[in-house]
Amino acid sequence: MIWLTKKDLEHTEPAEVAAFRSPIPTQMVSNGEFMPAHQTRAQRQVEEQIKALADRFGGQLGLSRRKFMQTSCGMAAAFLAMNSVYGSVFAVDPAEAADPGAAAARLKGLAHQFVFDDQVHFVRDDFTREQVLRLAEYAKNWNPVLKEQKITLQRYKFENFVKEVFMDSDTKVALLSGAPFDDIEGWFLSNDQMARARALINDLAGSRRLLCHSLVLPGQPRWVEEVERAISDLKPDGWKGYTIGDPSNPASKYPWRLDDEKLMYPVYEKMVKSGILNVSIHKGLLPPNYEKSFSNVWRYATVEDLGKAAKDWPQLNFIMYHAAHRPFLEAPDQSLGDFEKTGRINWVSELADIPGKHGVSNVYGELGTTFANSAVTNPRYCAALLGTLIKGLGADHVVWGTDSVWYGSPQWQIEAFRRLEIPDDMQKKYGFAPLGAADGMVKNAVLGYNSARLYSLNLRATRLPLPADHPDRLARMKAEYELGGAARPKPHPPRLARDPCFSGRRRRGFEGMSRSSSSNTSLTKQCLTAACGRPPRVKRQATA
Repeated sequence: MIWLTKKDLEHTEPAEVAAFRSPIPTQMVSNGEFMPAHQTRAQRQVEEQIKALADRFGGQLGLSRRKFMQTSCGMAAAFLAMNSVYGSVFAVDPAEAADPGAAAARLKGLAHQFVFDDQVHFVRDDFTREQVLRLAEYAKNWNPVLKEQKITLQRYKFENFVKEVFMDSDTKVALLSGAPFDDIEGWFLSNDQMARARALINDLAGSRRLLCHSLVLPGQPRWVEEVERAISDLKPDGWKGYTIGDPSNPASKYPWRLDDEKLMYPVYEKMVKSGILNVSIHKGLLPPNYEKSFSNVWRYATVEDLGKAAKDWPQLNFIMYHAAHRPFLEAPDQSLGDFEKTGRINWVSELADIPGKHGVSNVYGELGTTFANSAVTNPRYCAALLGTLIKGLGADHVVWGTDSVWYGSPQWQIEAFRRLEIPDDMQKKYGFAPLGAADGMVKNAVLGYNSARLYSLNLRATRLPLPADHPDRLARMKAEYELGGAARPKPHPPRLARDPCFSGRRRRGFEGMSRSSSSNTSLTKQCLTAACGRPPRVKRQATA
């Protein structure tokens, strides 16, 4: 889908020709739906620094510039270049750029860190709506691995999901989510399919490695009955809702408010009685002209409805996805300028104000897409965003999420977060606390411990390396796969066959896509066990 005019196209060049292939993006790339911004002076400086460091360190290692930039040393060099332009934002030792052993030692030292990704996605096998591909196309601005690849829907399906989340990254536990659309054929997964995916992965692992949501759709026909069915049959780990209704449709028929006493409060009562207490809500992520393009529904994407609901329902945990960050797929430079003038970030500051304003302790901010969009395009803005959230909500109320696999494997986001620090001048001016070491208290809390507490995971088993005979087959598969020479950045894990339970058109109602028999799940299990043996049935526990 191309939205640029012929005149617009005359002022652009193909990205595969013009864009510098760096471990960290140095120029905005467009997928044809928006006019890419000109490369900024800072971006040009970063690019030149990366080239110089690649020639210097790559030459010492006997590698071409391009080959060097594909290594862990190349990534370290890119962070050094970012620091030279933006100031000391990323923690990086120059030795990591010069010595492959130093870079490898750092990665190995953090490999057992507990990382809980609070938001991951994949699409069913018969999903055909290619509009979703624009997410990965835009993410080429952030994740240079994607620049080398042709983006197809196969990237978003089950096999690649397992590969990128559990094999190519340090993620230990993930929460599978979905998105509702007014046309149910546009759903990525039905509630049943999310629950089946959870069962499939956890049976394979012999532990709780994948959790799942059930979608709630207030106002739609039979939506309360679907909540009741989810409680009795699916037993999700949490709930997911979009107060804006259909996030792709400015004329969505079903927007709603968290504090609607007539519509929502009876269902909150059911959630409390069920013991399923985590309510994740999509907030923010609207275009710059939202007041015009989403004129009828944009207020539903703000957090103005959150304070009262959180105060009235202290038993529930309200987790605001994307930290309610308004900008979506935009360069954050303007937002940084606004922050430096006002000390506030659109809609994120409103979220951070809620605990103090309403006296509540059950409000959380999640980082999916928001972190990815800012971490390597303008790290000072990303630091300001994290500082704002942690100062207002508390370090124990910010949770890690990546929105993978929309933007490729989450490992690049994990690595950027581990290295990111709030600059000293920003700490002093705004009263922000430092983020600290990659495995320090704050980053450990955000990356995993906060969500582990929310979802009642027992982390005792994660504090020691897994023994060779541990029944978690996912961990063993990953270890074998990395020992086989397929470690990041270009891995090739065991092939996972498609599961028929992730395909099928709509039959009726909220069950969405047709249910599959248990034999379908067994079919994929057989394909998985062909590579790694039959997983034993053991008592569930959280593992590394």
